[in-house]
Amino acid sequence: MAQNFDICIRGAGIVGKTLALLLARDRLKVALVQAPGTPSPAVADVRAYALNMASRQLLESLRSWPDAEHATAVKHMQVLGDRDGAVHFDAADQRVDALAWIVDVPALEARLAEAVRYQPQVEVVDAPVSAALTVVCEGRASSTRAEFGVDFDVTPYAQHAVATRLRCERPHGQTARQWFSADGILAFLPLEGAEGNSVAVVWSVMQDHVDSLMGLSPEAFAEKLRAASQGDLGALTLCAERATWPLQLATASRWCGMGPAAGKNPRNWALAGDAAHNVHPLAGQGLNLGLADAQALADVLQRRDYWRSVGDLRLLRRYERERKAAVLAMGLATDGLQQLFSRQEGPWQSLRNLGMKGFERSGWLKTFVARQAMGMN
Repeated sequence: MAQNFDICIRGAGIVGKTLALLLARDRLKVALVQAPGTPSPAVADVRAYALNMASRQLLESLRSWPDAEHATAVKHMQVLGDRDGAVHFDAADQRVDALAWIVDVPALEARLAEAVRYQPQVEVVDAPVSAALTVVCEGRASSTRAEFGVDFDVTPYAQHAVATRLRCERPHGQTARQWFSADGILAFLPLEGAEGNSVAVVWSVMQDHVDSLMGLSPEAFAEKLRAASQGDLGALTLCAERATWPLQLATASRWCGMGPAAGKNPRNWALAGDAAHNVHPLAGQGLNLGLADAQALADVLQRRDYWRSVGDLRLLRRYERERKAAVLAMGLATDGLQQLFSRQEGPWQSLRNLGMKGFERSGWLKTFVARQAMGMN
């Protein structure tokens, strides 16, 4: 017997599953399209996400927050410039338990998959189905976005991210560390709880350096990281494979629209997550933005008048306006920092390090930025 679905979500990643669970909580019938026959990765997933308080509260409300060993609280954050500039954030100064949590991707995906499995309002399907609303959560390479005729305005950076995991001589002290230097933007994200000495690494480097870095032996690559991190955590040992991907700033020209009609009813669509926008990872806000998309779309649909369809374009445009504004602000901020720190001339070095020192002493501005990043706006 054919199923009748309210919403079809194309893409069963973290944002897609989160949105499905939010919609199902409002008793909407959801089809979650999972790519058929997706092969298991040949190596372990080395990615980790920095999730803010808003994202944690959202995932906890869906009973999908990972166990403590897979979600390490960040109590301190230090950002070092390429001269004497430095910025420090402290959870105690912000009167919060943590500035963020570093979450293992596989652990988060497993918790969401378990929640979906026990949610009767969500059915995982292998192909798109007819519904009043289709939400595209397929990621940056979405084929459905192109199918709907949406332009994706991409500005590629001359950088790739290189990610891996490290075992460190000294414990991380629940501190997220970031270094801006001529070698790129390096981040060490604490893992394995308060007493851990492992970190997830994201190193944004110029694309013409990627092949040489990926070709180094594990020992030589670890030594490169030790030098770039100024030896803060002592001797370093790789404990995972390396992964790399290109970086870009991108946004879709439209985040919602009217699809082809089926009978008398239009089948409308919306975009969410990386299918709608990409930002530089230097602020660690990519997944936070995607989860905020899911929350905003679910809220708009939950508050609709009883006589409105979930595919009503007026509702979808309300969601688009709200999220485009938030993503634009974050994109401008991350792009500006990337452009500022990619310039190696002496005057630019002096300017940015002077700016970092001024920001460190700014008081209210520093607090405002910290609370925005934590999702406490």
